[in-house]
Amino acid sequence: MATNLKFGLLLPHFGEHASVEKCLIGAAKAEAYGFDSVWVRDHLVFEPHGIEGSDKTHIEGPLVLAAVASVTQRLTLGTSMVICHRHPIHLAQLFAALSAISNGRLLMGMGIGGFPHEFAAAGRPSTLADRAKLAKTNAAICRRLWAGEKVSHSDDAYAFEEVRLRPIPVRPIPIWCGGGTLASCRRAAEYGDGWMPARITLATFRKCVTYLRELCQNAGRPMVTAAVMPFTSIDKIRAAALASVNAQALIAEAEKYPTWVKPASGRFSTLEDIEGFLLAGTPEDIVRATRAYEQAGADHIVYDLRFRYADWHEQIAFLGEEVLPALRA
Repeated sequence: MATNLKFGLLLPHFGEHASVEKCLIGAAKAEAYGFDSVWVRDHLVFEPHGIEGSDKTHIEGPLVLAAVASVTQRLTLGTSMVICHRHPIHLAQLFAALSAISNGRLLMGMGIGGFPHEFAAAGRPSTLADRAKLAKTNAAICRRLWAGEKVSHSDDAYAFEEVRLRPIPVRPIPIWCGGGTLASCRRAAEYGDGWMPARITLATFRKCVTYLRELCQNAGRPMVTAAVMPFTSIDKIRAAALASVNAQALIAEAEKYPTWVKPASGRFSTLEDIEGFLLAGTPEDIVRATRAYEQAGADHIVYDLRFRYADWHEQIAFLGEEVLPALRA
């Protein structure tokens, strides 16, 4: 059966193999292969997760998207996730400009951030509750400014009078809420156009999608877009794909997420326990794993190849020449 999924790639603009050239060439190749989107991360003071090494290189994501817009015609450009350390006027202006540069091919994924130190560095409140409030405020102000309204606002974080932006976006910019928790689902159902966890297991994703669908139904609104961005490693044989990934570190990482659905044993200890957190294997394995996400309710899957950025172009070819055609056949 042909898939209804949309497909994306996380660009290599961070870490040891960060490269503007790789981002531009990779985005052009992705468009030629029929991918639907490319994505960047967002950080102010980048601290790599332990599972991704220690290199602190981070090329500013929205600037990378502006460059990618110039070498593509069709790809949607997304952030996963822009964090709300910016002033909302700056954030709205930034994305309105990106909309103009890309002719409206833009999607703003926005999260509450995983690193409180980035908010502290920007002089913003850094507790989880404060960051969630900032995200909601940013979304509301951005939408009003993008609509061309003259906006005044005053709260504990921001105060400004009668601000209006020009130009406004070419078309409405969807806002997707990030996070792999039930709380993130509630944010998406309340004010988002979509929901996108960066790291999650298939079982947890399935539980969250069911919950999100119930929330949207109770709110009397259509189900929002559900997306997912799993770590991905592809090779001709499964062992080679797994050899490029520190599987034990990923299993240990899963234990840090107390809200994830646990296996029958009560703790994550095997690759099977973290199904969906990592897609690793042959192209056929990736096809099966992708279909499992679609059956669980995913509308959009973004392959996160950060463990294979050294083989970036080869990995795109595996996906573009073998995985996507099989899924769309």
